[in-house]
Amino acid sequence: MEQPPNLHPSFRLNGYGYTGDQLKELAYELVKEGAGYEREIGDFLTDWLSASPAVPVYTSGSTGKPGLHLIGKRQMIQSALATIGFFGLKPGNSALLCLPAKYIGGKMMLVRAMVGGLSLDYVKPTATPLKKREKTYDFCAMVPKQFLESLGHMNKLRRVIIGGGPLGQKGVEAARHLETEVFETFGMTETISHFALRRINPPEPYFRTLAGITVGLDPRGCLTVYAPGLAASPIRTNDMASIISESEFEWLGRYDHIVNSGGIKLNPERIEQKLQEIIDSPFFVAGLPDDILGEQLVLVVEGDRDTAALLGRIRDLKVLTPYEIPKKVIAAREFITTGSGKVNRRATLLKMGDAFP
Repeated sequence: MEQPPNLHPSFRLNGYGYTGDQLKELAYELVKEGAGYEREIGDFLTDWLSASPAVPVYTSGSTGKPGLHLIGKRQMIQSALATIGFFGLKPGNSALLCLPAKYIGGKMMLVRAMVGGLSLDYVKPTATPLKKREKTYDFCAMVPKQFLESLGHMNKLRRVIIGGGPLGQKGVEAARHLETEVFETFGMTETISHFALRRINPPEPYFRTLAGITVGLDPRGCLTVYAPGLAASPIRTNDMASIISESEFEWLGRYDHIVNSGGIKLNPERIEQKLQEIIDSPFFVAGLPDDILGEQLVLVVEGDRDTAALLGRIRDLKVLTPYEIPKKVIAAREFITTGSGKVNRRATLLKMGDAFP
């Protein structure tokens, strides 16, 4: 087997270079003998090196049922090249894979390395992937929890992109004091990981799209993504946004999270941003059925909390309008998360159904 056209000669994986045949052998060994996260890497490499023009990719299920998509390799290469170009990554630059290769974020780190000739190390996807690493890396992708748990080790990264969910005010404030370049990403499986980024330090107010990608709004006020290199037709999302230009936008929240309480439409993500200053544990805002209001706004917080005291503090917040104050606070023992670490709001609420007053 000759060197595949998308396997850069400078590509390294955990320090070793590979021909196409050698990479196939490694994939087989990882699938047969590796740990769970290594088998996922081996599965993807096997798919990538096969004759099929597409690879299977699982969605996380954070906004619905988990699903399996087939995504074209050509489109994945285009996405990888766009990210490489955005950051000016060069062959031989070092990168760290600390995300599960089962999902698009981990798969794309492998593709970027193979296409761009990066020297990629992989580690077990944990909340603290940098803890035992001695090297310094040019590029890494993390989810918010990993970033927050790794703040004391950020000197090992020159640049990090954060995806899989909003970074949150705590993460934004922490990032502003780091020398590491921190970017928040915006995307989904259908857009082959991120299609837009926002620099956190120094702060940029809006997301900027990658080269060749533009955005608009549908009649609901949700983003429509025009990415000819990634998809044959426009990609409709459920993400509400304010369009600044065809390549810049401000994210406002999820359309499918909107709470209609007594005819007033409330944006949970906006309310959550205002609540972050007084809540230090995982939480989310949602709507529950109400005979009078249609939906009542509630705050769901993880862990054993004095809900009455917390509600009292919330009522004292000046940044909230009267409509944005939750009718009640509900404590959940533990949130349900997706395989990629996102909070599954719907599943958590369903699990707690019997506990609602």
